[in-house]
Amino acid sequence: MTGSYLLDPLVFLIQTLFGLYIAVVAIRFLLQWVRADFYNPLSQFVVRITTPVLRPLRRVIPGYGGLDLAALVLIWLLSAVELGLMALVVGLDRSLFGAFAWAIPSMVELFINILLFSVLIRVILSWVNPDPYNPATALLDRLTAPVMRPAQRVIRPIGGIDLSPMLVMMGLVLLNMLLIPPLKWLVASPF
Repeated sequence: MTGSYLLDPLVFLIQTLFGLYIAVVAIRFLLQWVRADFYNPLSQFVVRITTPVLRPLRRVIPGYGGLDLAALVLIWLLSAVELGLMALVVGLDRSLFGAFAWAIPSMVELFINILLFSVLIRVILSWVNPDPYNPATALLDRLTAPVMRPAQRVIRPIGGIDLSPMLVMMGLVLLNMLLIPPLKWLVASPF
C-alpha cells in the first residue's frame, strides 16, 4: 500500500514535468514548420526556454529543409527518458532501451494532440470574438492553418457558421485512434 501511495504522485510528477517541456519543444518545432512569427511574445517565450537545450544539439544535428531536426531528436530523447523513468518507477522488467522505441508513438500522439487542442482552442476563441492582433490568436491561426485550409475548401461556412474545425477534429481523433495503437503494438509499448 505504501508503494502505491507514493508511486502515483511520482508518476504524475514525471509525466507532468517531462510532458510540459516536451510539449513546448514540440510547439517550437511546429511553429518553425509553419513559419510562425518569431517576434510574437509567445514565440519568444517558447524560444527562450528551449534554446539552451537545443543549442548544443544543433551543433551536431543540422536542420533539413526548414525542419529543426535537433528539436525532433530532443523530443524523442526526452520522451524516451520519461518513459524509461516511468518503467523504472512502475517496476517493469523490460529493457530500458525499449523506451527509445516507445517514444516514437508517444511523439506522434503528442503532435496529433497539439494540433487537436490548437483547433479546439481556436474554435472556443472564435465564440468570444478575440482581438485579431492578439499574439495567441495569431499563433493559433498560423499553427492550425495547414490542417484547417484543406477542410475549409471541402466545407464552406453555412449560414456564417464554419463547420470545418469539426471535420478537422474528427479527422485528428480518428488518426489518433487508427495510428497510435498499431504503433504502440509494433514497439511493444507498455504505456
